[in-house]
Amino acid sequence: MHAETESAPRPVPGPPPGSQHADPRGAIDHAVAALDELDTLPTAEHVERFETVHTALSVALSSIDKV
Repeated sequence: MHAETESAPRPVPGPPPGSQHADPRGAIDHAVAALDELDTLPTAEHVERFETVHTALSVALSSIDKV
């Protein structure tokens, strides 16, 4: 028996509002600080936190050269 399970696409967190003009270091510090709480969260919620940090790092890196 073949059962296909379709999962709805998960939302990908974007940069916080106003991050385009914010200090990239502040955004990175804020995102990384959110990782400090991982040990209090269910494992299923870790992915969202890591994606948020990844997004903050990507935005900060792209803003270095105004790319």
